[in-house]
Amino acid sequence: MPTKIILDCDPGHDDAVAMLLAWGNPDIELVGVTTVVGNQTLEKVTRNALSVARVAGITGVPFAAGSARPLVREIETAGEIHGESGLDGPALPEPTIALDPRPAAQFIVDTIMASEPGEITLVPTGGLTNIAIAARLEPRIIPHVKQVVLMGGGVQEGNWSAVAEFNMVIDPEAAAIVFGAGWPVTMVGLDVTHQAIATPAVKEAIAAVGTKPAAFVGELMTFFEQAYQDAQGFPHPPVHDPVAVAFVIDPTLVRVVRAPISVETRGEHTLGMTVVDLRSPAPASCVTQVTFDLDAERFWALVVDALERIGEVEL
Repeated sequence: MPTKIILDCDPGHDDAVAMLLAWGNPDIELVGVTTVVGNQTLEKVTRNALSVARVAGITGVPFAAGSARPLVREIETAGEIHGESGLDGPALPEPTIALDPRPAAQFIVDTIMASEPGEITLVPTGGLTNIAIAARLEPRIIPHVKQVVLMGGGVQEGNWSAVAEFNMVIDPEAAAIVFGAGWPVTMVGLDVTHQAIATPAVKEAIAAVGTKPAAFVGELMTFFEQAYQDAQGFPHPPVHDPVAVAFVIDPTLVRVVRAPISVETRGEHTLGMTVVDLRSPAPASCVTQVTFDLDAERFWALVVDALERIGEVEL
């Protein structure tokens, strides 16, 4: 049976690819998409999510808008990476899906509590504000969730500071709640996502699919490549967020190490750092784990396969 997921995202170029992978892979059942402030404002990323849904031909999946700001901090976005719209590059079609009227956190709670225990996996690929609010709004979801597989953090790498990754640093208090809630958490961090590089060979394989959704991804990658070259010096862009979806599909794509994880919420130079304790084997009570060593070839094969399965979509 396919794994049921709620994708909580802030599209974002790599979030868009994560949506396409989740929709196109037969081992995933996308039961909801929620949005959160992050790569751009909530209004912009929500419109982006709905536009990507039209590009992919996503139907029958509820979309809900979530938090417009972090729990306690000021909004920080990533326009230098994702552009003014949050999804610069391709022309975005007008959305045709109406939003669910519930706030994202309430939608998450309602969907999980209406499911069987252990049925739904949460896949957050942005800041963790919605997930933290949902856990505080209804703590009973914590034992009900199968697992949380999040894109964010890093054991040895940062990108928004020397030690902190963007999704963690924009709402570290929410991240601390999610990592400390007691549900199983897998951190798909920069240690693996910096290996998910959209090389020329990858872009050629995507272009060869020959459909409008594949061409859309190609246009995303063209903008994303230039943005990463300008902002962070990457010759080709790392495509972070779909790696979390890929882990749900096939956990053997990475090496997993169980370890305690804490999030720094007060450090002057270390705010948002994911502190992973690898000094000794994790205690039996540890429910958090980190990932290393991505099989990039198999990862990109999943993305291309999803685009092939989505096929042609009339806009």
